[in-house]
Amino acid sequence: MTERITTPFGFASTADEVIAGVDLSGKRAIITGGAAGIGIETARSLAAAGAEVVLGVRRVAAGEQAAADIAASIGAERVTVRALDLADQTSVRQFVAGWDQPLHILVNNAGIMALPELERTAEGWEMQFATNFMGHFALTVGLHNALAAADGARVVSVSSSGNLFSPVIFDDLHFAFRPYDPLLAYGQSKSAEALLAVEATRRWADEGIYSNALNPGAIATGLQKHTGGLKSPKEMHKTPQQGAATSVLLAASPLLDGIGGRYFEDCAEAPVVTDRPADYSGVAAYAVDPGNAERLWAVASDLIS
Repeated sequence: MTERITTPFGFASTADEVIAGVDLSGKRAIITGGAAGIGIETARSLAAAGAEVVLGVRRVAAGEQAAADIAASIGAERVTVRALDLADQTSVRQFVAGWDQPLHILVNNAGIMALPELERTAEGWEMQFATNFMGHFALTVGLHNALAAADGARVVSVSSSGNLFSPVIFDDLHFAFRPYDPLLAYGQSKSAEALLAVEATRRWADEGIYSNALNPGAIATGLQKHTGGLKSPKEMHKTPQQGAATSVLLAASPLLDGIGGRYFEDCAEAPVVTDRPADYSGVAAYAVDPGNAERLWAVASDLIS
């Protein structure tokens, strides 16, 4: 049993605090969905530390406004914008084809939550699984050579306490048999994002690529537009800067050098649980299981081939 990773930071830490003193000059980062919420705060902190940041966004105008806001706040123009629709595999392939530089940080941040009705992509994939996992899987695999060329890269996947709602149901990924349930679909997609970090590290650590997943906590953003806002107790709520802290820690802190395949919350590795806790803390054992991770990688590879 490996020892759980802890850091000097915790629940209330901000992204700026966890990256204080870190110099990212000469480093390149991609953040999906970086135009709002914790994405824009992740981008702001990485850019303030010197990184050149690309926002991969579906709405380019919103991304450009976010880039301008970041430039104004840090006094430097280090953020650019490229079109990326994670639910559209053609868009993902075009984004990958347009990237020709070493990539030091990839933050799989974008997501959708609890769509009230079953929606499918052109491939017939359930929309939450397609957006939250399949788009990020195709992006991560497509950028593998760029990550390897960085000679030390990190991939960060923003999962959620939603992993506690459902494992990946391999025999019915897209609700062809089960009645559609918004939170079960969301939970499956977030378990899949955690498993991506496990298998990417297993496959690529020898190339200097390490990947971790995280739960950012309860932050009021557009993510909850289908759920009527946050339902968790107010004492559990975080600001976007606090919500971005664990993402930034995994993306850039030297405290995580050589660490991968793990799941974090509140700036520390989360406990692995076998029953859903009342406070929704921790990560389900099935969401970090190496066998599940290897199987999901194979299934996803077949889907995008």
